[in-house]
Amino acid sequence: MSTQVNQTQNNEDNISKKRKIIVNRPKVSKLSNLEVKLHQMYIQSELFEPNEYEPHLKTIETLIAEKLLIIDDNELENYNTCTVDFTLFVTVEKARSILLIFQQRAKLGLACLKYQIHKFYAEMYQAEKELNIADIEELKPIDVRLVKHKPFCSFSEIKSSFIHRLVTIKGTVIRASSIKPLVIQMAFDCGKCKGTQVVHFLDGKYNYPTKCATKGCGAKSFEPNRTSYQTITVDSQSLKIQENTNDNSNDLGRVPRTVDCEVSNSLVDRVTPGDMVVCTGLVKANQASGGKFAQKSANTIYTVYLDLVNISKASGSKEGDDDSGNRDADQNSKESIKFSDKDLKFVNALYSEPNLFKLIVNSFCPKIFGHELVKAGVLLSLFGGRRRNTLKRGDISIRGDSHVLIVGDPGLGKSQILMAAKNLAPRGVYVCGTSGVSSSGLTVTLSKEAGSNDFALEAGALVLGDQGTCCIDEFDKMTHEHSSLLEAMEQQSISIAKGGIVCTLPARTSIVAAANPTGGHYNKAKTVSENLKMNSALLSRFDLVFILLDKPNQVRDHYLSKHIMQMHSGRAFDQSDPNRTINEEVPEFESNGSDLYLRLHRKPGEKMDLVPGQMLRKYIAYAKAHCHPYLSPKAGIVLKEFYLELRKKHQSIDSTPITTRQLESLIRLAEARAKMELRETVTEADAQDVVELLKHSLFDTYEDEVGNLDFSRSQNGTGMSKRETVKRFLHKLNDLADEYQNKVFSLEKLKKIAEDLNLKFPTGFRDFVEGLNNQGYLLKKGTKSYELSFGSVE
Repeated sequence: MSTQVNQTQNNEDNISKKRKIIVNRPKVSKLSNLEVKLHQMYIQSELFEPNEYEPHLKTIETLIAEKLLIIDDNELENYNTCTVDFTLFVTVEKARSILLIFQQRAKLGLACLKYQIHKFYAEMYQAEKELNIADIEELKPIDVRLVKHKPFCSFSEIKSSFIHRLVTIKGTVIRASSIKPLVIQMAFDCGKCKGTQVVHFLDGKYNYPTKCATKGCGAKSFEPNRTSYQTITVDSQSLKIQENTNDNSNDLGRVPRTVDCEVSNSLVDRVTPGDMVVCTGLVKANQASGGKFAQKSANTIYTVYLDLVNISKASGSKEGDDDSGNRDADQNSKESIKFSDKDLKFVNALYSEPNLFKLIVNSFCPKIFGHELVKAGVLLSLFGGRRRNTLKRGDISIRGDSHVLIVGDPGLGKSQILMAAKNLAPRGVYVCGTSGVSSSGLTVTLSKEAGSNDFALEAGALVLGDQGTCCIDEFDKMTHEHSSLLEAMEQQSISIAKGGIVCTLPARTSIVAAANPTGGHYNKAKTVSENLKMNSALLSRFDLVFILLDKPNQVRDHYLSKHIMQMHSGRAFDQSDPNRTINEEVPEFESNGSDLYLRLHRKPGEKMDLVPGQMLRKYIAYAKAHCHPYLSPKAGIVLKEFYLELRKKHQSIDSTPITTRQLESLIRLAEARAKMELRETVTEADAQDVVELLKHSLFDTYEDEVGNLDFSRSQNGTGMSKRETVKRFLHKLNDLADEYQNKVFSLEKLKKIAEDLNLKFPTGFRDFVEGLNNQGYLLKKGTKSYELSFGSVE
C-alpha cells in the first residue's frame, strides 16, 4: 500500500512538468483539426505519452473499419453515449492488446476507445449533415459504457494493487446521494489580455491555470468563465454498494464490505437504495477526507473508489445478469440467482416428485423436530403469491407477499426456523430486536453527505429485502418500532418526508417474525395481543399466527430428547444419506385433528431423500420468477365458503369482525401453495390445504385457558370470554369522570371500583388494567395513575 501511494504522490509532484512538456510538444502536421481537438479532449487531458496510445488507436480504428466494433448512431445522437461489448476484446484475436491494456491501465484503454468512436461519429455526422469543422469541434465529450465484462471481482480483492484496473462487482445499493453538477472542463479568461484558456479537471480535482498561454502575456490572474461553451458540466452522483453474503457461508458473522462508487452523465438516477446491481468501473484512489488523518497525513492516506463506466440492475435469468445496457429492459426483478442447465434439470426432477409438498416441508430446517404446519406456513411466505402489477399510476396496491408471526415459549426453535428461512430466501435479511434495531434501521435513513449539507438516502432492512424476505427475531422487544412497519406490511412501500426529501421507496418484503410472550410463558387466558402487548393494527397484518406451547408430554419429550441426542452425535439428518429412516412410530400429538398435518408428517420407516438447502433455495427462486398462478373457480368457491363461515361466526357484538384482509390472505396462501408445485392454476386441493393451515392457526388463536374454542375472542381483542366485564367497568369510569369532571384514576381507585361492581378477573386485576391500556381505553399517567380515553366498548 505504501509503495502504491508513494508512486501516486510522485506522479502528482511531476504533473506540472509533464503537462508543460505535452502542451509545448510540436503538433504533428498529419493531424487534422478534428484530431487535434480530440487529442486535447481525451489524450492530452489524461497526460499520456505518444508511444502509450498510438498502437491502441490503430487497433481500435481497424476494429471499427472492419465492423467488429459496432457503433450505435442513435445512442450517440440521443444520449451522447456508446455501448461497447467487452467480449469483443476477449474473443477477437486482433483486440487482445486492448484487453491487456484494460487489465493494467484501464484509463488509457478507455481514452483510446472514446477518441476513435468520437472521431468515427464526427466524420460520419459531418458527411451526413454537411456541417463544417467548427460545428463538429463543439461536440461534447462522449461516454463509453462497457458491458458484459467478466469475471466478477470480490469486494475483498479491491485493494491498492487493483488501482487503475477495470473490475466488475455485484452488490446491493445501500446509499444514494442527490444528483449534483460536476465540472469536467472549465474555460478561464485571462485578467490581462482577456484570452481564453481551457483546463481539464482530472477525476474531479480542481486545477487552476499556472500562467496565460498567450504569447507575450504570461499573466497569472484568471477568472473562470462558467457561461462559455467550452465549460462542460455533467451530472454526478455518489453510491455505496454493499456485498452480498448469502452465497458465501464463510462471510457469516462479519460486517459486509462496502465500496464507494461515482457515476456521471446517463448513469445517474438509474438505481435506488435496495437495488441489486452489477457495476463495472475503474478502480481509483482519492485522498481521505475527515478523521484523524485529515491534516497530519492528508497526502499519504488514500481511499479506494470505483469510477463506474456501467451500472445495471441484476436479474436472475439463465444467461446471468442483465448487463446489456438496454435502458428499456424490465428492471423489476431483484433476484440474484443464476440458473445453469444442471439447475434446470434439478428443478425438473424435483417437480416430478409424487409428494412434493411433503418433501419440501421436511427438507426445511430438518434440525428442528416437528412443527410441520409452522414450517409449511413459513415456506408459503417464502414462495409468495402472485405479484399484482402496481406500476401504473392510479392502481390500487395489492400485496402478494404473506407475513407470518410465530409466538411461543423460549427454546422451541423459533430463531432456528427464522435463520433457515433467511438462508433459503433468494433475497433474505435477518435482524434481531435485541440488537439495537431502530425504526430508521428497518426502513430508510437520511444522512448528511460529507463536505455538504445535502441529504442522502440509506436503505434499511425492509428496503434491502425488497422482493425477498425479512426475518425479524425477538419481535416483542422492539415495541417502539412497530408503528414504522404498518405501511411496509400492507402498502409494500416506505414513505419518507425529512430534510426536504419527499419520496417513496419499494418494500415488497415478506416478513417472518418470532416473538416471546411477556412473562416468559404464553398465557392461554390472554389473547395474542395481550401476551405480546402489541398493537392490534400490526397483528391484523399477519396472514398466519402460530402459537408454540411447551406443554409437558411424556411421549413427545421422549422423541424430542432422542432427536437432540442423535443430532449432537452426528447421526441425525445427514443429508448425504438417502436411506435414513425413522424406525420408531411418532405419535400424532401436534395434529389437532388436521388431515394436512398427517399428510406432511413422516410415517414410521419412511425413506425420504431431503433436498439440500442450496438447491431448495434455487427452486424457490425459480418458482418466484417463472410461476404466476391464477385462482380456479373451484378453488375460489372453497375459499369463499370458508370466509363466509368465518364471517358468520364473528357477527356477534362481542367479537372483532373478520374483514376482507383475511380473504386476501387466503388467496395469497393458495397461490403460494400452487407455486410450490410450479402450477399455473390454483386447484381445489390447494385451497383445502390453505384452509386447514389457517384453521390450525385460528385454533391456537381462539383456544382459551380451559381448552375450549371461543370465537368471541380474537387475536386483537380481550382475553376474557365475554367483554361485558370491560363494558361495565368502562361505563362506570365514564359516569364517574362526568360526575367529578376528572378522567384520571389511581390504581387503588380502579381496584375499588371493580370490587364495587363485583367483577371477577381470571388473570388478575393488574393484567386486566394492562389489557385496557394496550387497547387504548386507559392511558397510563405516571406509575400508578391512568386516564380514561374511551367511555365504552361498542
